[in-house]
Amino acid sequence: MPCYLTHLECTLCGREYDADRLQTLCEEDGKPLYARYDLEAIARAVTPADLVGRVSSLWRYREFLPVRDDANIVTLEEGWSPLLPCPRLGEELGLPHLMVKDEGQLPTGSFKARGLAVAVSRAKELGVKALAIPSAGNAGGALATYAARAGLPCYIFMPEDVPLINQVETVAAGAEIYLVRGIITDCGKLVRRGAQERGWFDISTLKEPYRVEGKKTMGFELAEQYCWQLPDVVFYPTGGGTGLVGMWKAFEELEAVGWIGPKRPRMVAVQSEGCAPIHRAFQNGDEYAEPWEDPHTIAAGIRVPAAVGDFLMLRALRSSNGTTVTVSDQEIYEASTDLASKEGIFPAPEGAATLAGLRKLRASGWVQESDRVVLFNTGSGLKYPECHPVDLPVLEP
Repeated sequence: MPCYLTHLECTLCGREYDADRLQTLCEEDGKPLYARYDLEAIARAVTPADLVGRVSSLWRYREFLPVRDDANIVTLEEGWSPLLPCPRLGEELGLPHLMVKDEGQLPTGSFKARGLAVAVSRAKELGVKALAIPSAGNAGGALATYAARAGLPCYIFMPEDVPLINQVETVAAGAEIYLVRGIITDCGKLVRRGAQERGWFDISTLKEPYRVEGKKTMGFELAEQYCWQLPDVVFYPTGGGTGLVGMWKAFEELEAVGWIGPKRPRMVAVQSEGCAPIHRAFQNGDEYAEPWEDPHTIAAGIRVPAAVGDFLMLRALRSSNGTTVTVSDQEIYEASTDLASKEGIFPAPEGAATLAGLRKLRASGWVQESDRVVLFNTGSGLKYPECHPVDLPVLEP
């Protein structure tokens, strides 16, 4: 299948880069690069009807993805997660059109599989010999898994308090893992040092152009699952922000090829009260987010005190007439048990945060009864047993 990738473009200054050379951030301003495509050619070559019968994975949107040779695709059939109605919670909240997109059913148990599948595929195609990543847990597990699938060595740096299951899955996949006494930004410093000294390719969030290409397929799926329309409101747990900005990029590309119109969902970034740099910047009207001091939350995936794509998230939120909301760890825990007990969806704490955020915005009237609302559960609660301690009775036989 032909590849329509044309070049890379700085998201801030617009400078163009060769897409067939390894690239990281813009040399001028240090901002992320986006992959750009010949969208006019895609519009001529494919229509939504052509997707019928294709693989039920993110690779069904092959024309919008950056891998030139199919032989370089590294896949575990990731993507095409279900969009599940939530009738009980919907009735409780007065929202008859409430849905959850459940990324916990993807390989490695989280949405990180999308970004790493595409990024590893493109890295393999461009001749990368070793990969490295700082991770709060799920990205490390996903990289270890896809690097193993590709036959590439990888080096993973995680905070020492990362969930045990994330540690186990990376070791099982053959990665070289290091626990760091600190937070994810401290892990990032060690990855950058290793990239300089040992030649690893740093595959950190938005510090290379292709993880966001995998994440944007959530936006493609959402549009297809809504019959080429879009919901009214999307709640997304926000740390590094690749999923949020990826979906926004997907909507722009879909409109450019004529598959959807100009209507967009109101995007909501959900953050923890213990780590909310995007919420603070949005509420203050800032273009960039200042780093958060002393980040803490049970939702490790959104414990990101500083993000290179902060301005992209803030742009998307404002362009969509969206907003931000923060939630406490107690609210996250309660939302997790609600989703599991009332809808049979056992969410990661990050996913549970979206329900907690919805409760607040529904109570304030920002979300209306008629709104078609989608909550993104970005991972499986099975990966976070420490967030659900139990004390069960033991019976005598």
